[in-house]
Amino acid sequence: MKHTIRWLLWMLLPAVMAFLSSCNTTSDKPDYVLVIHGGAGGINKENISAEKEKLYRIKLDEALKAGSMILQEGGSSLDAVEAAIRVLEDSPLFNAGKGAVFNENGEHEMDASIMDGQTLDAGAVAGVHGIRNPITAARAVMEDSPHVLLTGSGAEQFAIKNGLSIADSSYFFTQGRWDSYQKIKDKHGTVGAVALDREGNLTAGTSTGGMTFKMAGRVGDSPIIGAGTYANNNTCAVSATGHGEYFIRNVIAYDISALMEYRGYSLHEACSTVIREKLKRMGGTGGVIAVDKDGNIDMEFNTSGMFRGFVKAGGEPKVYLYGKE
Repeated sequence: MKHTIRWLLWMLLPAVMAFLSSCNTTSDKPDYVLVIHGGAGGINKENISAEKEKLYRIKLDEALKAGSMILQEGGSSLDAVEAAIRVLEDSPLFNAGKGAVFNENGEHEMDASIMDGQTLDAGAVAGVHGIRNPITAARAVMEDSPHVLLTGSGAEQFAIKNGLSIADSSYFFTQGRWDSYQKIKDKHGTVGAVALDREGNLTAGTSTGGMTFKMAGRVGDSPIIGAGTYANNNTCAVSATGHGEYFIRNVIAYDISALMEYRGYSLHEACSTVIREKLKRMGGTGGVIAVDKDGNIDMEFNTSGMFRGFVKAGGEPKVYLYGKE
């Protein structure tokens, strides 16, 4: 009898260990996570005044709180990502929505996309002029149309039909962006958010005004699913910022997910390999924010800084601007 009991215990041991392991993993997994970015590039402390730095930190914190409040109350990652990005779009500090840069004709052309990691549904708009919150238009394309990407006037007519807020071109004018346009300087400041909710669903979203003095009609990576935005409940959610052409050619956001799914990379290994090795080797600059299905986060960039921040269930929002924070 003793031998029989020992044999049964030995046979059951692997199953017991697996169960205990899964319990430990679950307990370590936060109920929700939200990560945001406000662009990557030559962000150095000596180039930003103390007053401006304070404004950036306040607005990033506000975006994190707007999204985390939804997640804390059991809301979806989709709602949280949209809410966080809308805060950044409504601020003139970032190159999206209100603070969008000017193209070569002195006009605004904005892009945005959003992706649901549970269903792999996605929506995007590109080259829009008067939609106050492009991220909301992108979500409308995903939920209320049979398409993934709408551009220009077609996207704007769709937004009007769906009751979205439209603004005159004067709303998007900011003196700082106009001065940059006059000096023909390239300026990055794309915004994005990724989130994991209590149900285990991942969402990613990205919004941008593009590059200062870009050619009219130029579209970067932000509205391109797989390049600037990607989410999959099996792996992670990713939002990118940087020199869009390189992110498109390398399908950066999807590449990170693919390394995790097909090669077994951790989130950090995948992000580091793609941003610090592959992208940099090709001469591309920028970064990504990402959260995986277990609530791990990564904020990887190969520039001197990236406006970024995160919040996890039970914790306080954390905001960073420079490379060594």
